[in-house]
Amino acid sequence: MTLATDQDGGARPLSAVAMALEGIREPVLEHWAMLVRRHVRGARFLLTPILINTLPSFYANLMQALTPGYPRDDATSHSSAAIAHAGERARMTDYGAEQLIHEYQLFQEAIRDVSAAHKLVISSADWLLIERSINAAIREAVRAFTAIHEELRHKVAAALSHDMRTPLAVIANGAQLIELAEDLAQARRLGTKIAANAIRLENMVGEVLDALTAHNGARLPLRLSRFDMRELIVEVQREFADRYPAALEVAAPSVTGWWCRETLRRALENLVANAIKYGDGGPIRIALAETRGNIVLTVHNTGNPLDEDQRCRIFDYLRREQQVQAQGWGIGLPFVKQAAESHGGSVAVDSAPATGTTFLIDVPVDCRPYVDADSRAAPPLCAAERQSVSD
Repeated sequence: MTLATDQDGGARPLSAVAMALEGIREPVLEHWAMLVRRHVRGARFLLTPILINTLPSFYANLMQALTPGYPRDDATSHSSAAIAHAGERARMTDYGAEQLIHEYQLFQEAIRDVSAAHKLVISSADWLLIERSINAAIREAVRAFTAIHEELRHKVAAALSHDMRTPLAVIANGAQLIELAEDLAQARRLGTKIAANAIRLENMVGEVLDALTAHNGARLPLRLSRFDMRELIVEVQREFADRYPAALEVAAPSVTGWWCRETLRRALENLVANAIKYGDGGPIRIALAETRGNIVLTVHNTGNPLDEDQRCRIFDYLRREQQVQAQGWGIGLPFVKQAAESHGGSVAVDSAPATGTTFLIDVPVDCRPYVDADSRAAPPLCAAERQSVSD
């Protein structure tokens, strides 16, 4: 990391107190890291580079602020170090604002402890500037942290709202087919499908409420269970069978593992819907393979391939190719990426004129070791329980 003090070229020497504090920078950071791991919830197992983050830069800015002649009123002047620290905490940890504030308070405590241990003499005016700098950093960091979490919550809520269209379409289509049903057995079958998708829709509404009130929107909450991935693929195939006249082929062996069924179902539905929307009307193939402890779930369609630029940006949030006529919000594929990464895996796309377009989800067969306990969601509340909470 290039520190702010490194950019000055030594033209302005630090003040005596700044030089003294610069001499104990490493002990201060080490003591701070110990205090944070001990007292801040969620910090104990953070890797050191993530834990330390921009604190060395903030410390260097503080030394400049303590030196007359430097153009810094406090350690946050002309610097976005506190904002960057908040951004990384929002995206890389399970922190709330309280934990972020506590970190900065412990930073001031670490400076006091180490300064006292080294018998440094720091004037009340210098302490006042240190306190002012830390308070300013807290204000900037909390503003940024809150804004980032708000954005992340809205992204998750938008993705869920987008995916509600699938069970809604099944319900609407089923209702229309019931009107044309020729016998009671067919009507009952369609009624069962409508009821199942109504339950899915109810659960999605609950997830939207969870997303809008969650502290950590960077990772999807996963409800892990053991099931056969082939069964899930066949369920999705049946959902689209009534609406897609061309062949929806499945080539999937039975593979049982630990995943979040609803999350991967929504991811697969998004890929199939995209294949229908952007393909050329030919067969769509869903395939599953197991290799070295991972599964690779693929959805393939024929039609116009993606160019190199499209392949690089297609998983960006709210990114939709403008040259195609199909309507979309640019939310489905980013959700697929987030779903795969939340399981400890990844997503990729392969597209060429000769082979068509294939999206690949690669996740562990047993994702439990790769999913933090804090990101595992509790079972969803039923409608009556959610109503009780809202009341």
